[in-house]
Amino acid sequence: MDAAPQEMAPPDWALAEIDALMARGAAFLGSRYALMGGAMSWVSERNLVAALSNAGAFGVIACGAMEPPRLAEEIKGTQALTSKPFGVNLITMHPRLDQLVQTCLEHKVGHIVFAGGIPPGAAIKAAKDGGAKVVCFAPALALAKKLVRSGADALVIEGSEAGGHIGPVSLNVLAQEILPHMRDVPVFVAGGIGRGEAILSYLEMGAAGAQLGTRFVCATESIAHPNFKRAFIRGAARDALPTVQLDERFPVIPVRALQNEGTKRFLEHQAETIRRYLAGEVEKAAAQLDIEHFWAGALRRAVIDGDVENGSLMAGQSVGMVTREQPAAEIVRELVWQAAAALAARRRAPATA
Repeated sequence: MDAAPQEMAPPDWALAEIDALMARGAAFLGSRYALMGGAMSWVSERNLVAALSNAGAFGVIACGAMEPPRLAEEIKGTQALTSKPFGVNLITMHPRLDQLVQTCLEHKVGHIVFAGGIPPGAAIKAAKDGGAKVVCFAPALALAKKLVRSGADALVIEGSEAGGHIGPVSLNVLAQEILPHMRDVPVFVAGGIGRGEAILSYLEMGAAGAQLGTRFVCATESIAHPNFKRAFIRGAARDALPTVQLDERFPVIPVRALQNEGTKRFLEHQAETIRRYLAGEVEKAAAQLDIEHFWAGALRRAVIDGDVENGSLMAGQSVGMVTREQPAAEIVRELVWQAAAALAARRRAPATA
């Protein structure tokens, strides 16, 4: 078990160099460290978001399926807990995306993160015209360049190691593909990051900072159910797997989560639904909808109600590095110290002939 809180602090010069490497990202976010909290539905709400921002990181509210009035409540609730900057993550497919953008602007949210697809140009323009900085997710270099041309002020490149809905490419590859060629705006890396040494390596490749979600699920301030937290503490990287698609005629958007009874039943549900379709008992469109609706409400059941057998345990592959419940400030300090300690150790290493 990592005992970082009891470890000796890295030398001041190493911490200063980490600050220098994070300077661009931290200035963009307005935070002490260029560490963004991943937006996790039901987890990234006012308590965790405020705790991260108060700890020197940058919390991000997960709007998810919230309606504008509910989002307004969450923003005001977060502002009551912190005076530090934080952002709001909006899903581009939300039917009231325009109203959600306006809700953020009305409540003086400084950063709007668009996720779940390419944001409409009108949404980006409205956010920027209202004074907010726009952050977008870029799964490929060509799209990264297009998003910057469309007005994105910063980008997040998220690898398939991440939890929740994932793309097909690892962060290791995305970083090599995008970081050397994208200098116009700050680029934050995400997906499978659980320790400071990894953050250091990406900063040295040109990243402005990092986004972490899974690592903060077991923060003391997180409202996730104790059962949900225990599942993360017990989980290993190999337990966090993408959902399996049984038939290409019925696409399943990959979601990385810890395996449980619900995962097994989802496979059985797909098989039974496909059987019914082939037998002529149900139309294709209805069968597809039936498959998509299987997980409806499953994340809330796990996070809030604690049903870790039937709910969805969305988790990144860094879950194996979640070993205990800790205050958010302790996790943030641990990550920064690990990065600085790695830098100091490298400088102390004897030169080889």
